[in-house]
Amino acid sequence: MARVLIIGASKGIGLETTRQALEAGHRVRALSRSAAASGLSNPNLEKIRGDALVSRDIAAALDGMDVVIQALGVSSLGDLFWPVSLFSDATRILVGAMEGQAVKRLISVTGFGAGDSRASISCLQRLPFLMVFGRAYADKSLQEQLIKDSSLDWTIARPGVLTNGRRTGRYRILDEPSAWRNGVISRADVADFLIRQIEDRTCLRKAPVLVN
Repeated sequence: MARVLIIGASKGIGLETTRQALEAGHRVRALSRSAAASGLSNPNLEKIRGDALVSRDIAAALDGMDVVIQALGVSSLGDLFWPVSLFSDATRILVGAMEGQAVKRLISVTGFGAGDSRASISCLQRLPFLMVFGRAYADKSLQEQLIKDSSLDWTIARPGVLTNGRRTGRYRILDEPSAWRNGVISRADVADFLIRQIEDRTCLRKAPVLVN
């Protein structure tokens, strides 16, 4: 089993990924600013308090790890209406640290509408998407480019609209641009995909869209 660092592990996709990684038998180091609040307890879980924007926290968290899963999110919806640099700033620090410490495998979550998937947003959805998510997704696009320009063995997951539904394992992995479209997917199913990528290299250096 792998030694996995999960960044952004206290809520949302990160918390669900931590839960599923432990269920799969992996050894997990969970990094977040409120790691103790996750409510999870497991002999294979190490909770560490740290900030994805602090280089020394990331360097310490990477020590001894095989795989990094990056599942960052803004603190609140209100943050979307201000300039956003969290995703690119944190990724710049992470990529540099991983390359410096020879940790090669990075699995990162962005979203449908980031990078070259923006062109696949339907005409009806494009304007409201840009009004609400434009700033965040411009930064996620930069995040993706930093990852793609790195020497890491990366996979980028681009989920559609997130729900709190259960894990089904019945979601679509759209890795061809001609198939990209928006849709819904549960956080639990996104986590399922992320955990599978620890050992499955089918999506190595790919950025598939995930929808039901």
